[in-house]
Amino acid sequence: MRLSVIGCGYLGAVHAAAMASIGHEVVGIDVDERKVAALSKGEAPFFEPGLQEILTEGIASGRLSFTTDMSAAAGAKVHFVGVGTPQQAGGYAADLTYVDAAIDGLVPHLAPGDIVAGKSTVPVGTAERLAPRVSAAGATLVWNPEFLREGWAVQDTVDPDRLVAGVPSEDGSPTAEGATAADVLREVYHPSIGKGTPFIVTDYATAELVKVSANAFLATKISFINAMAEIAEVTGADVTTLADAIGHDARIGRRFLGAGIGFGGGCLPKDIRAFSARAEELGRGESVAFLREIDAINLRRRDRAVDLVSTALGGALFKKNITVLGAAFKPHSDDIRDSPALDVAVRLHGLGAWVTITDPAAIDNARRIHPQLNYVEDRDEALREADAVIVVTEWDEYRRQLTPEHAASLTRGRIVIDGRNCLDAAAWRAAGWTYHGMGRP
Repeated sequence: MRLSVIGCGYLGAVHAAAMASIGHEVVGIDVDERKVAALSKGEAPFFEPGLQEILTEGIASGRLSFTTDMSAAAGAKVHFVGVGTPQQAGGYAADLTYVDAAIDGLVPHLAPGDIVAGKSTVPVGTAERLAPRVSAAGATLVWNPEFLREGWAVQDTVDPDRLVAGVPSEDGSPTAEGATAADVLREVYHPSIGKGTPFIVTDYATAELVKVSANAFLATKISFINAMAEIAEVTGADVTTLADAIGHDARIGRRFLGAGIGFGGGCLPKDIRAFSARAEELGRGESVAFLREIDAINLRRRDRAVDLVSTALGGALFKKNITVLGAAFKPHSDDIRDSPALDVAVRLHGLGAWVTITDPAAIDNARRIHPQLNYVEDRDEALREADAVIVVTEWDEYRRQLTPEHAASLTRGRIVIDGRNCLDAAAWRAAGWTYHGMGRP
């Protein structure tokens, strides 16, 4: 099938390349000329495991192309819209400028029978508002939310754990138009569906809520265990053992119960804020009022990480050498959007410390945003002469491959702050380090 993908950022570029990898003919469209030029040469504009390989293969096969010309969408059967929905400046709500612009730019190139599949994360009610514009061109709007994890985005696109299609519905059931649109999406995703991936057909509002409610739940689980870490810190309990114990309950599970400096990135923080804002608009702000506290708990953990460093160094950070292991908001990514790691590094710098940051993938991105910090690509060089070390992104290079003995041979001090509770505390202490975890004695 011929497909178009409008927007070639983290979501769109991966989706376009992945759809080409399963056999579709795909054109990716974006207004950013530099991004399009790089993608057209088979160069991934950001770090995402597996993307470079399928991008190169797609370009070489002729099934994948990129352009800035929206008219290239003409002739495609399905048009995926995957543009950004950032947080509004000065408010919590989602900025839908790019979504509206993408739809308005696409409509003149639609043909009767086309499917427009929204993938952007949007406030509930957005699809209902956009549908008449698409219908006026004889096409059908569906909402097909993405559930990608950065670092595993290629795998999550090619082999998702579920597929959701919000289609035109009446009285809880798809209209004839909606049923036809769902069948077309089944064709698009037939390799995944053939392997047993659930394909859930629902109305617009439910499809939109599936995405934001999933992110809200994950954020809640992370902040819950970080709230327990706050209690553990004043009682002497160990939040890691606590998480292990309650995680054995099948109703709770251990995943996303990792206490530390909290979540970041381009999705969870903005999505829970936008969800809160939309609930207020709907007159149901009290229903998700807890999300404001989830956000607050998350941000407090960054404060706590800075406090741990300061306390460990006797309250004096001025001219202290502090090595920050990690810049990306999570491992296997170069994404620094709302990165807790960079936030902590900037705060330490503001308190007078000499901060050196290292990261396997995100240094270039971090340097563009925070050029005042010192960046070193080589991990061992970054550790040299450090008075204290803080682990803020749990790359394997830090949590598995760096031994406390080797680190001790490089640093001046023997203080380590484990911002992700990913190190073996006993091993580091046995090697002579003063170890501080998050919610751990």
